Amino acid sequence: MQKSIRVKLAGLAVAVLPFAAAGIVPGAAQADDSIMETELFTVSRGGQIYDNWMSALEADKPKKTHPSYPAAGKQKGAATWRCKECHGWDYKGADGAYAKGSHFTGIKGLKGLAGADPDKVVAIVRDKTHGYTPAMISDTAARKLALFVTKGQIDMDRYIDRATKKAKGDIRRGAGFYQTICSICHGVDGRTINFKEAPKVEYIGTVARDNPWETLHKIRNGQPGIPMVAMSALSVQDQVDILAYTQTLPVE
Repeated sequence: MQKSIRVKLAGLAVAVLPFAAAGIVPGAAQADDSIMETELFTVSRGGQIYDNWMSALEADKPKKTHPSYPAAGKQKGAATWRCKECHGWDYKGADGAYAKGSHFTGIKGLKGLAGADPDKVVAIVRDKTHGYTPAMISDTAARKLALFVTKGQIDMDRYIDRATKKAKGDIRRGAGFYQTICSICHGVDGRTINFKEAPKVEYIGTVARDNPWETLHKIRNGQPGIPMVAMSALSVQDQVDILAYTQTLPVE
């Protein structure tokens, strides 16, 4: 009988997938260097690095606030080193969902780098303003991040109404994807995983309604640091349909 691998998340042990029979541990590096990494995989991996490179790369968290983080910003410490913290979950920076609120920095988004030479992005990652050293983000990881920035961005305003936060998707179609894929970990009602410490609750339905841009980014690229499936092989509209369905799930 196959044994399910379990992952500890927010104080809850969750069965992930029965990879053991295949001898594969999710998240573990494979010994065979001949295995080809597809661009789809590389871009999604870069999306996780964009989200939280410290978790994605199992790297030490910087102890001090990023030296280029604006003084008017409301965040501090390691959080200010995450790419999404300044450029946003929708990649629009000050022109997007982070145009106001506790995450506002006034820093522009990444639209201008879509389709650019990845080497240009790697150089930006290494420049004095960003200051990511190879000890923080290796050259290989920086390349994946660059491929995400140049090839993995989408215009989220096409798929999410910024005023209402409603996803422009087909709930019924999204239900089919969610219930056959996502529910393995999140549960059919979306309440198997609590992202907060009890008695506080935050479920997939909670996040999907409060921050649909973050939810769509993670649907597309996965969650850094845990073996969450990236849905990048699906069409963008399929991914948005999943988001639309998760917005119907319980928030408490």
